[in-house]
Amino acid sequence: MLKIAWSDIYAHPLPENHRFPMSKYPLLREQLLYEGTVEEADFFEPIALERSEIIATHTPDYWDRLRYLQLSKSEIRKTGFPLSEALVHREIVIAGGTLAAARYAMETGVAMNIAGGTHHAFTDRGEGFCLLNDMAIAANCLLAEGSVGKVLMLDLDVHQGNGTAEIFQGKEEVFTFSMHGAKNYPAKKEISDMDIGLPDGIGDEDYLSVLEEHLPDLLHRVRPDIVFFQSGVDVLATDKLGRLGLSREGCRLRDRFVFRSLQDSAIPVVVSMGGGYSVDIKDIIEAHANTFRLAQDIYF
Repeated sequence: MLKIAWSDIYAHPLPENHRFPMSKYPLLREQLLYEGTVEEADFFEPIALERSEIIATHTPDYWDRLRYLQLSKSEIRKTGFPLSEALVHREIVIAGGTLAAARYAMETGVAMNIAGGTHHAFTDRGEGFCLLNDMAIAANCLLAEGSVGKVLMLDLDVHQGNGTAEIFQGKEEVFTFSMHGAKNYPAKKEISDMDIGLPDGIGDEDYLSVLEEHLPDLLHRVRPDIVFFQSGVDVLATDKLGRLGLSREGCRLRDRFVFRSLQDSAIPVVVSMGGGYSVDIKDIIEAHANTFRLAQDIYF
């Protein structure tokens, strides 16, 4: 059974932000149920993280100022969201969903979070619609409890996973890989263990060629016990923030190659959805839905 983290909190109404379509979360869930890709029983309700789980990744000072809504105006502006108690609670539930999904993935081979992928959150600050780094928190929790010894962060969002790179700088247990638009946000890139910057407008064939060149070798060298896959669909040509040139089919082939490669290597994968900002919400939903369809078809 494909296990998927979902909470009504994911769709909690927040002040409208034209660059971050909150409606995609419930619409994606509804689409997957409507077409029969998943059933209600596939979804599980995530539990909010404890403070100890959060400060194993983020600094206590940052977390305490965040939870008590004491960030400066400048810090809040960099996150892209008005700060509120509801927003912070939403973040810790999403991160709890990624942690639970990671544990399910260790059992079944794959599990998903219908939200998450908040890779712009650093140890001590948030940026770019990200307050807490759900994948980093989950990876550190698994490492601390001894469930895994080596982690691969596979970030295929159009934006570099700068927060993830900073969090795991110099940590040998975690290998950070980011394949992103070279000229896209953030202007100042952090240093991942492996960064591949792609040119504006790159299409399906060239994009897939780069991924196929590097991923198999990466899996062979790193030999991870689990992979955290940030599967952002802002790589689409239709994305208003993306600047790359992939079609929906190209994005689907990307995800299929990732899943097939990991399944062939018997490496469990937990997937967080990441970004997607196409003008037509249908493009976002279909591209995200393809990730779930493939996980269901390939693993179950």
